Amino acid sequence: MQKPDFNITEVNKIIRGRRSMFAAQFKENDPVEDSIIEEMLENARWAPTHKLTQPWRFIVYTGEGLKKFADYQAELYKQRAEKIGTPFIEATYEKFKQQPLKASHVIAILLKRSQGIPMMEEIAAVAMAVQNMYLTASAHGLAAYWGTGGPTFWQEAREDFGLEGEDTLMGFFYVAKPATDNWPEGKRESLDEKVAWIRE
Repeated sequence: MQKPDFNITEVNKIIRGRRSMFAAQFKENDPVEDSIIEEMLENARWAPTHKLTQPWRFIVYTGEGLKKFADYQAELYKQRAEKIGTPFIEATYEKFKQQPLKASHVIAILLKRSQGIPMMEEIAAVAMAVQNMYLTASAHGLAAYWGTGGPTFWQEAREDFGLEGEDTLMGFFYVAKPATDNWPEGKRESLDEKVAWIRE
């Protein structure tokens, strides 16, 4: 394979320009083309992965699937409150039921564990796959964010998502067209505060 001719200016631009945009910033009822979501997932597939375990798995909800996911997490929240005895908050229930409907697509992020590889490396691989989706979404001017609310840490959701052993639900990636042309400003601390150089 011939060495690719990368454009470092564009690489820097997309990495430094990537932003999270949340449901309040979504343009509703204007779906993103499935072909763009497929491109995001294809780019996710090319994330670094130690020993090529490729631990990422994705479930894409769109169309009526969004309502199915929204109803699922709302009802599971209600069932958990009754079972565990935690306070049931109607506003939280409604948020679970309505927020996914604001998105064009919601992508469940799963880690399928391989034996013999440190768990940290598997988590890192999935996270890098999600970063590739983030970068692709930003390149298309889309609003997107990775959330770890709802069923992410609910034990009851494991069977529903087909998880076994050390398999892990790592959250949900929300994608939509933005409601505004204004792009969020980014904030980072100085590199000098984060890096130490040892030269001798």
